[in-house]
Amino acid sequence: MKRTVNTLVIGSGAAGLAAALRLKSLGVDDVLLLSEGLNRGTSINTGSDKQTYYKLGIYGAEPDSPVQLAQTLFEGGSAHGDVALVEAALSVRCFMNLVNLGVPFPCDGYGQYIGYKTDHDPKRRATSCGPYTSREMCLALIRAVRAAGVEIAEKRNVAELITVGNRAAGAIALNRETGEFETIFSENTVFAVGGPGGLYASSVYPVGHFGAIGLALKAGALAQGLPESQFGLASVKFRWNVSGTYMQVLPRFVSTAPDGSDEREFLRDHFKTAGEMNSMIFLKGYQWPFDVRKVPDGSSVIDLLVHEETVKKGRRVWLDFRANTEGLDFAALSDEARTYLEKSGACFGTPLERLEKMNPGAIELYRDHNIDLAAEPLEIAVCAQHNNGGLAGNVWYESPNLKHLFPVGEVNGSHGVCRPGGTALNAGQVGGTRAAEYIAGRCRTSTLDLAVAERQAEKLLADLRRRLSGTRDWRKDRRELQERMTVYGGHLRPADRLEQAADDARKLVEAMERDGYPAADADHAITNFQLAFAHWIYLESIAFQVSTGAGSRGSAAVLDKEGKLIPENPAYRKHVLETEYSASGLRLRWTPCRPVPNPDGWFETVWKEYRTGEVYGAV
Repeated sequence: MKRTVNTLVIGSGAAGLAAALRLKSLGVDDVLLLSEGLNRGTSINTGSDKQTYYKLGIYGAEPDSPVQLAQTLFEGGSAHGDVALVEAALSVRCFMNLVNLGVPFPCDGYGQYIGYKTDHDPKRRATSCGPYTSREMCLALIRAVRAAGVEIAEKRNVAELITVGNRAAGAIALNRETGEFETIFSENTVFAVGGPGGLYASSVYPVGHFGAIGLALKAGALAQGLPESQFGLASVKFRWNVSGTYMQVLPRFVSTAPDGSDEREFLRDHFKTAGEMNSMIFLKGYQWPFDVRKVPDGSSVIDLLVHEETVKKGRRVWLDFRANTEGLDFAALSDEARTYLEKSGACFGTPLERLEKMNPGAIELYRDHNIDLAAEPLEIAVCAQHNNGGLAGNVWYESPNLKHLFPVGEVNGSHGVCRPGGTALNAGQVGGTRAAEYIAGRCRTSTLDLAVAERQAEKLLADLRRRLSGTRDWRKDRRELQERMTVYGGHLRPADRLEQAADDARKLVEAMERDGYPAADADHAITNFQLAFAHWIYLESIAFQVSTGAGSRGSAAVLDKEGKLIPENPAYRKHVLETEYSASGLRLRWTPCRPVPNPDGWFETVWKEYRTGEVYGAV
C-alpha cells in the first residue's frame, strides 16, 4: 500500500497528539497519525507520586518571565538558549490549552494555578494533577484529536524513514494486523516517537515502549547531547518512579538474598546517625534523579548503595512502607525534612500511614497494578528514566540537516545536562505546537520529488526484505544490546572500557545487518534493527564525551580504572555534543551553546513580521 499526505505524524504520545491537533486547528487537514497504539507509549503509561508539569510561574506575587525561565533551562548546561526561550515563552499557552481541554490541574478559588518547587527549580513553577499527569494529558488530547477528525492508523511499527537528499520524505511501516509493509510519502514528518525506552535492561520506561530514535540516526538526522540521560530509583515489578512522596514518608530500605531471605536494613551502616539517614531518604523525594553532585555526601549516595546491593552483591532491594526505619525520630530530622512533614501533618505513624495522609493516590496506583503496599514490600533498582539528549531541532523544531523532519517530545534533545523536573511534558507540548505552526505557515505546498522518493522507498523495502530472510535470534540480540547499555551507558560509566563497548556495539549492528532475522519475527526484528543502531551511536557519543575530558556530570558518573570518580570539567557545559551519521562515517564534535536571546522588540515590527509570515525566518 502506498499513499501520500502533507504531514505524517509518527507517534501518539502527548507531543505527537499536540502536533496533530494544532495542525488541524490551522487548517492542515491532510494529516495521518501513525501509532503502535493510542494506549501504548510512555506518555500514557508513566508517572510518579505526583507527576510534574513545569511551566512559567503564574501564581501569586512572585515575579517570573520567559527570559528568567529560559535562563533556568539554559543554566543546566549543554543546552541552546534560543530553544530554551521558545519552551519558556510558549509554556503558559500550552499549559492553558491543556486546561481548556479538561486536564484537571489544580487552581485556587481565584483561578490561580498553584505551583511548587521541583528538582533544579529556583521558583515554584511546577504543577501536577496527580500520579497520572501525562496520562490525563493524553486522554484529553486523544478526545480532541478524534473530535477534530485526525486520521489515525494504529498497530503500525515504523521500519524506515524515507529521505531524498537532505530532506525527509515519509516512512515505511509494518502493519501488524496484515503483516504487510505500507509506504507513506509526506511533505513533512513530525517525529514524536518518545525516548529510547528499549535501550536498557534496567529501565522504568513502560514495557513495550522501545522508542525509535535509531531510525532517524540511521537516516542521518543530527543528534545532540546523547550521553545526557537520567537515572533513578524505580520499582521493577511494575515500572514506576519512586520519587516524591514515596521517599518523603521515609520507607525502610531492605536488602535480601535473591530468594527473599536474609533481610536487613542496609542504609544505616553508611550514615553516622539515623537522623542523617532519614534526612537523606527524605531528600531523594525531590532530588530523585541520580546526580553526581550529590555524592558522596548528598542524597544520591542512596542510589549508589542500592546499586552496590543489587549489581555488585547480587541481592535484591525493597522499599517497605509497613514499618518505620530503625531509630526514626522526627525531632532528629534536618530542618527541611521536619518542617515539610510537620506542615503536611505527617509526623506520626508508619510510612504507609504517612503516605495515606499526604498522597493516597500513590497507594492506589500500585493497588491498581496488583501491588498492595500494606501487604508486601516494593522491589526497586536504579533504572534509566529519561534521555535529556536526542535529535537536534531549531527554534521551530525542524532538524537542522534533514529538512521537513520535526523531532518533538523526548526524542528532541533540548534539555542538556540537568533539567527541572517536569520540563519534558512542557517541551513536548511546545515542540508539537511550534512544528505544526511552521508547517502551516511554510510547508503546506508540496516540494517533494515523488518519483525520486518512490525509487528510494523501493531500495529501502528491498533491503528490508533481505534482512528479514535470516536466522538470528532477536531475543538474544535484544538482551545483549540492553545489557551493554546498562553496564556502559548507565549511571556508572567505566572510562577505560567505553571504546571497546562502542566497538562491540558496532559489530552487533554489522552482524544483524548481514545475517538478518526470520520473516516470522519481522515485528521484533524491525525494533531490534533501530535499537541496535541507536545503542551503537549512543555508546560512540558517550565514549567521545569521556575521551575529550568532560568527566562526570548530570546523572552519569565516569569512573577510572580504580573505580574512582573522574571530576567534571565545567567548561564543557558551555558546549553541546553533536553526533551525525552518514555513509562516510560518524562525525562527533562539541559546538558552543547558543545563548538565551533577550530581544528588545517593537510592537509594530513584530506585528508586521507576524502578518507577513517573516516570523518563520526572523530568528
